[in-house]
Order: sequence, then structure tokens, then C-alpha cells
Amino acid sequence: MNGTSSKKAEVLKRGKKPSAYRRIVTRNVNGKSVVQSDDHMQAYEFKAVPGYEHTLIWLNAATPDLSNEQSFERYPDSVVPGPGGTSLHFVTFPPDSTFADPSFDGAAARDEALIRLRGLAGHFEKEDPGMHKTNTVDYAVVYDGEIWLELDDSETLHLKRGDVVVQNGTRHAWRNKGTKPVTMLFFLNGAAA
Repeated sequence: MNGTSSKKAEVLKRGKKPSAYRRIVTRNVNGKSVVQSDDHMQAYEFKAVPGYEHTLIWLNAATPDLSNEQSFERYPDSVVPGPGGTSLHFVTFPPDSTFADPSFDGAAARDEALIRLRGLAGHFEKEDPGMHKTNTVDYAVVYDGEIWLELDDSETLHLKRGDVVVQNGTRHAWRNKGTKPVTMLFFLNGAAA
């Protein structure tokens, strides 16, 4: 077995899912639905936070106009949509122990998040890392693994695969108190404040 094959086998043994998602986009042409694109979206792996991945699948910054072809060709100025807009994200969170490791560089992680998660990372609280609030209604689905949702006054809910949270613009944080990564699917709906 060559080195590449053995690395792939080792990744599969550990149960790690591929860091890519297939995105199929459709459109109407002369009154018929057709495939506009069929791509694999590679996850962005944070350099400062091992195991933390983000994949922005789609973004409509505001209410889409279906009389025009929809496209998503460049990384946006904000991953958080405005009123009437939407965005769809896959996020893999490493265990919280990653952040407690002596080699973890919080400043580097914050700087990288401000670039990759533009429009969102600026909402993360310095006094309580991870806590944030945006003007969105979020549908958060536990896709794989388990995670803890933290709300105000340290209220915490344990969530497992298939659980769904409807987040109505409330202050919250996602905490992975387990020992394995967890992947979530987030659908953000821009709302009025």
C-alpha cells in the first residue's frame, strides 16, 4: 500500500468524513429546470484551530430575485446575510480540549476567524469566547456527533445527531465537550433587528 492510500485508510479508520460537500445548483432555461453547476466544495481547515472546518455552501446576501440567474462566485464580505437573505454552512467543531491545549494561540485563531468568518467573527465576545448573537434566525442541525448549546445564565442543552435548534437571534455558543469532532449544518435567515 502506498503512503497516500495508507493515509486515506487511517482517516477512514478514525471515522473522519471527507472534508468536501457536493453542491448542485439548478436554474430555469426556457421554462425547464436544468443543472447550472455540480461542484465539490472543499472545507476550509483553520490553521490556528486544528480540526475546525468551515464550508460556505451558498449565500444570498438579500432577498433573491429569481428572474435573474443565481450565482455564488466569490467569497463574500459577510457570511451573515442581511434581511431577507440566507446562507448555508457546514461547520466541524473540534473538541473543546483543542482550545485548552498549551500550544493553542487564541489571538491567531481570532485573526483567522475575522478573515474566514467575515461578518460573523466580529460578533464573538472577547470576555466569553464563542458566545455571539446575530440578526438572523438560524436553523442548526447536528449532522454528525454531539454538541452542547449554551445560552444565557449558563443554560446548556446536550444535542445529538439529528437534533435541530431554531435560533431566533439569541445569544449563544456551541461547545464540544466530547472527545470527537462534531459537524453541523447551519441555515441562516437574515432578519430585521
